[in-house]
Amino acid sequence: MEISLKYLPGGRAAAGRNRMAQSDLDLKEMALKEDLKFYFMNPCEKYRARRQIPWKLALQILKILMVTTQLIFFGLSNQLVVSFKEENTIAFKHLFLKGYSGVDEDDYSCSIYTQQDAYDSIFYVINQYRQLKNISLGTLGYEHEGSGLKICKQQYKKGAMLPSNDTLNIDVSTETECIFLKPQELDGKKAELKLNSSFFNLEFYRLIQVEISFKLKGIALQTIHARELPDCYAFQNTITFNNRAHSGKIKIYLDSDTDIQECKDWHVFSSVLQKNTQYILVFDGFVILSCFASLILCTRSIVLALRLQKRFVNFFLEKYKRHVCHADRLEFINGWYVLVIISDVMTIIGSILKMEIKAKNLTSYDVCSILLGTSTLFVWVGVIRYLGYFQTYNVLILTMQASLPKVLRFCCCAGMIYLGYTFCGWIVLGPYHEKFEDLNTVAECLFSLVNGDDMFATFAQIQQKSTLVWVFSRLYLYSFISLFIYMILSLFIALITDSYDTIKKYQQSGFPVTDLHEFLKDHGNVGYRKEQTSMPFICCCRRQQSDDNLILIN
Repeated sequence: MEISLKYLPGGRAAAGRNRMAQSDLDLKEMALKEDLKFYFMNPCEKYRARRQIPWKLALQILKILMVTTQLIFFGLSNQLVVSFKEENTIAFKHLFLKGYSGVDEDDYSCSIYTQQDAYDSIFYVINQYRQLKNISLGTLGYEHEGSGLKICKQQYKKGAMLPSNDTLNIDVSTETECIFLKPQELDGKKAELKLNSSFFNLEFYRLIQVEISFKLKGIALQTIHARELPDCYAFQNTITFNNRAHSGKIKIYLDSDTDIQECKDWHVFSSVLQKNTQYILVFDGFVILSCFASLILCTRSIVLALRLQKRFVNFFLEKYKRHVCHADRLEFINGWYVLVIISDVMTIIGSILKMEIKAKNLTSYDVCSILLGTSTLFVWVGVIRYLGYFQTYNVLILTMQASLPKVLRFCCCAGMIYLGYTFCGWIVLGPYHEKFEDLNTVAECLFSLVNGDDMFATFAQIQQKSTLVWVFSRLYLYSFISLFIYMILSLFIALITDSYDTIKKYQQSGFPVTDLHEFLKDHGNVGYRKEQTSMPFICCCRRQQSDDNLILIN
């Protein structure tokens, strides 16, 4: 009895401390559960629970409208640029290629078959370049006074060739010789001396190619009709007479590389154009502000989620003496917010470039197109997040999430077989079929066959010069089509169908319960206001109580 009395006060103090610690732990658990429950609510439920206005939702809807409108404006402007480039390329072919029919023969524009045609075609280019200002319908001109035609011929070094005796004696090393003709010199005696020089005495048996290059300038005035300021263009044109095959056919290529440049000195007298430019610049500024606000809100949400994750991990370790699994940790990482942040950054950068292009300070159309196009894609994909709050639409997201790992593993295995067929078709059928001439074309041809496209043409276009190769092509194509369409493609669809059936079963009988779900299962909406709201656009998102235990998806 004496010992009990002696230790009784200390025992009461320890028990009191334990009760206080347990009480603090219970309060921490209650607060943590409320915060977790609130974090995994959708915007409409958050509004009903704490009257928190869904600013991110409203901002995303506004941003979708603004970004899409901005992209349409830029697309219409970019369409004028593409049209001007393509029409000038066609005009160059008609201007500088003798006998051009208006349709390219293959990957080259036209071809010639006699020596006289070769000489006529080369001198035709020189003569058309000399008369450019008098014959061209476009706003074209020479780059500057020092510019001109650069004509280069590449050929093998001296040798001898007697096909009748099957005799060949040639040095395979090449030499390149060039001359330069300025526009102001083409009408003088100096030009005649150059044109009559030995440079144009071509020895076709050792000629590899003749390349004629010149640079022209142009101004696109059609943008004025669209209430935009005009652009200045530089066209680097290269005409190549390709004789590498020495087959009696010289292929003629015309390549035109277009570079949009800043107009150095321009004056457009129109108040409508200036006001239209100012309005679009102001609109682009609003797009940047909305994306910047969205970027801040989504970054803040990710930071708060990581803090909440840390609280949950520490509490779980303190109370249950074990670590939270990796899957539960990932529940706090909202991939949609990451997608929105990437989209916002790309939109901001693209909008700044667009404003500079509109003000004619930059000409980076391709970079701006990639940024704005990709950001708009991400913005519209992000809409799926809000559709996922409805159980009917959420099936798509859950099926994609469940099937993705299995689909990727399956594609790795199928890809090995696909690569095998690609290399085999390239090396065997390449000399006999135009769709198997290079690896990239073979891969595209086989992919079209998997989708059931252009099958008969692929079978019919094989050249029957070799019976062995013809028989092999039939075995090759029949085996590939049977394997990929009837087996691999069916298995691919079966994987997705299996994931869909699994998700449908989970929605009926319940999803697998993790530590995080078990932790929140018995927690109701204690302390949350659940009164009805008179705002119809918020009421439409209301879920049933039976949906509260569904799997948490970010």
